Amino acid sequence: MAGPHGPLAAVEYAVKKPIWGCQMCGQCVLHSTGMTCPMNCPKQLRNGPCGGVRPNGNCEVKPDMKCVWLKAYERADKLPVWGEEIHELRPPVDNRLWGTSSWRNYFSGRDKQTPEGWA
Repeated sequence: MAGPHGPLAAVEYAVKKPIWGCQMCGQCVLHSTGMTCPMNCPKQLRNGPCGGVRPNGNCEVKPDMKCVWLKAYERADKLPVWGEEIHELRPPVDNRLWGTSSWRNYFSGRDKQTPEGWA
């Protein structure tokens, strides 16, 4: 994963990394996932658990870590404004945006561009 590119991305990283563990994918959906960064999932899934969640709620890849998506669902229930957005289908990660400012990408519309064939 690339570090932050440019001053805005550096500020964003300085704010979001220590508070929410943001990985700077350039397509932030923290508000839609209960303020949980889905890029902390070892499989980097953007649309919910992979199906490999252990009976105790931990990750199949990292057994000592709680499933990122279980945390996201629990936290989204507590967000009155964005809680329902957890159910929205998100496009796949655009790896070209790693290290860029999701704030800039949001306002420019770049974060909404999807790969060819994505409906």
